[in-house]
Amino acid sequence: MTPAARLSAAIEIMADIEARKRPANDVLKDWGLSHRFAGSGDRAAIAVLVYDTLRRRASAAHITGSTKPRALVLGALRLRDGMDVEQIAALCTGERFAPEPLTDKERATLDQPSLKGAPEPVIGDYPAWLDSAFSEAFGEGRVDELSAMTKRAPLDIRVNTLLGDRATALAELEHLGAQPSALSPIGIRIPPRADGRAVSVQAEPIFQKGMIEIQDEGSQLVALLAGARQGQEVIDLCAGGGGKTLALAAQMHNHGTIIATDSDKRRLAPIFERLKRAGVTIADVRAPKGKDDEPLKGLEQQADLVLVDAPCSGTGTWRRHPDAKWRMRPVSLDDRIKDQALVLDRAARYVKPGGRIAYITCSLLPAENDGAIESFLERSYDYYVVPAEQVAEQAGLPDLARFRSARGTGLLLSPKRCETDGFFIAILQHRS
Repeated sequence: MTPAARLSAAIEIMADIEARKRPANDVLKDWGLSHRFAGSGDRAAIAVLVYDTLRRRASAAHITGSTKPRALVLGALRLRDGMDVEQIAALCTGERFAPEPLTDKERATLDQPSLKGAPEPVIGDYPAWLDSAFSEAFGEGRVDELSAMTKRAPLDIRVNTLLGDRATALAELEHLGAQPSALSPIGIRIPPRADGRAVSVQAEPIFQKGMIEIQDEGSQLVALLAGARQGQEVIDLCAGGGGKTLALAAQMHNHGTIIATDSDKRRLAPIFERLKRAGVTIADVRAPKGKDDEPLKGLEQQADLVLVDAPCSGTGTWRRHPDAKWRMRPVSLDDRIKDQALVLDRAARYVKPGGRIAYITCSLLPAENDGAIESFLERSYDYYVVPAEQVAEQAGLPDLARFRSARGTGLLLSPKRCETDGFFIAILQHRS
């Protein structure tokens, strides 16, 4: 496909996303199935343009004065690549598979784009109804923080220390441009490619042998901050595909017990193969057998640590899922806050005296982070918050103490602050 044809395809896909409010990944997949002539390089280039447009949807609409799919994609080209009007016009010739030529109005708006005087949510490319929440989280720095979400995310890798070390993994991945992560002592980063195409490590021998796992550096850090120790009994209450279960097992040197469960047993499906490949022998996966089944029955007040990777809005992952920020609604946030209260109360049932809860979200919103902790403490007088500085120190990561959350109940990582996805963690200590 020519660059002009790829541009037409991106506009077509954006029109589908806008019209039917479907997840971008689903629309891209369907488009690929119905356009089998498009090669892998074509599909990748189209996907990059679509996702970059979604990352900059508000600012692209502002400079073009329109929310129509064509305007959004053309505006994103101007903002993303700094293409001038003539370069964009060269793609819009109206010839076979190319978009229609630019109108005089389009030429005028694209010629001198400006965000001067635009509202903060437009400059930062985030929903306006969340402005007060981000203001609470980041103050005057919220535009810079959210603007960092418009950048493409790198590929982060966690070294499985049960089977190897970072030096060996770096040597094995040198041909991919691998670098040590800045904050995680067990992390490796592969920067985004200039063309935006994904770097695949699944075919690498080191991956197949289980020495590495794909995991954002922020996720690695909160797993380390959770503070699992060798010989402990740990419950991973929202284990999903098992990413943090694997990380905890490595921290525990495969000594102790990790009970991994999830309210939806379908999310647990990938965990079994991942545990086997990583050499994890201490995990006991317990799936619910029905709607009202409690797979942890009999474990009340036994766990040293309960990890709560709570259901949340996912605002911290907008670099990777930019369409999600435009689909998010206040009612869905309210639902997640209710879910968080339920899962924290459930976690408390399994913590032994003197044990801990590690509460984690991939959210940047205070209501899901500090707010959830404060509400829990109002209901549960047997717990107190471990100071953020102490959490960082105990994990051997004292430099992270500077990333305290807005109200100080935990640590908040973000793309601007840490060059990671957005993650929050707070440690709740049971009063023995």
